[in-house]
Amino acid sequence: VDDALERFIGKIGDERVAQLVVLGLNHEQQHQELILTDIKHAFFQNPLLPAYVAHRLQTVRHAPDMEWVDCPGRVAPIGHDGEDFAFDNEGPQHEVLLRPYRLASRPVTCGEYMSFMQDGGYTRPEFWLSDGWAMAQSEGWTAPLYWLDEGKMFTLNGVRPVSPDEPVTHVSLYEAAAYAAWAGKRLPTEFEWEAAAQDQPMKGNFLDPMHVHPHSAATTGLTQLFGDVWEWTRSSYDPYPGFKPFDGSLAEYNGKFMVGQNVLRGGSCATPAGHARATYRNFFPASARWQFSGIRLAEDAA
Repeated sequence: VDDALERFIGKIGDERVAQLVVLGLNHEQQHQELILTDIKHAFFQNPLLPAYVAHRLQTVRHAPDMEWVDCPGRVAPIGHDGEDFAFDNEGPQHEVLLRPYRLASRPVTCGEYMSFMQDGGYTRPEFWLSDGWAMAQSEGWTAPLYWLDEGKMFTLNGVRPVSPDEPVTHVSLYEAAAYAAWAGKRLPTEFEWEAAAQDQPMKGNFLDPMHVHPHSAATTGLTQLFGDVWEWTRSSYDPYPGFKPFDGSLAEYNGKFMVGQNVLRGGSCATPAGHARATYRNFFPASARWQFSGIRLAEDAA
């Protein structure tokens, strides 16, 4: 299939066909990530908890203390500018008014999340959105997905101890919002996230087939915006002003999903390198936990 497609690409003379091929290649990268998350979920159902790649994970470094990064209030350009490839839901570019805010320098770690758990986070409804509390009770949630007894977790590299320094992952929007409320903070909007990410280098822990797992933060300052874990935002997945879906056979590509979902930003350790960008909008229902989704906190500036 690859050989045939390469020969076909070499003969393309129609710009419309070329655009379809580029979209198809990017869509394939989306499914490379989704297949890995599905494999992890399927293997977790197996009582033997088999490893996808039986390879020792890298030594975990100590995560730096969480800091708070000031982000100015401004009118920010949001969305893709139309240069190079982007999915239809990333545009059109438009302006959004932002009030001054602060972002946490890195995602919430497993150790920080364990403090929430130890303080009764899963048994205290005052921190939870109503639907989230009902879901947590009905499903019996007591920890992130893939966490096991005796302080262990299931990974694509097999069962290993939970590291307090790694970003917590496989949490729903409900859990992320509950943690933020417990910490006296909130989740960022997708516009706050994008405005902060626009000038950041596109570097991060993206897909390594041998180590499909988040790394702990390596530096201080605003870090890990890209890769490691998708970061939940408090923004619903809605069309931007002036949004128009693709026409023809691609008319249902993204627009049909713009209801009942929230936006995640930044990519994860399962995202192919080069696939993410500051304007990229991932989206899942608030209850979704099987994706490599984590938490970055925000707060209003005084």
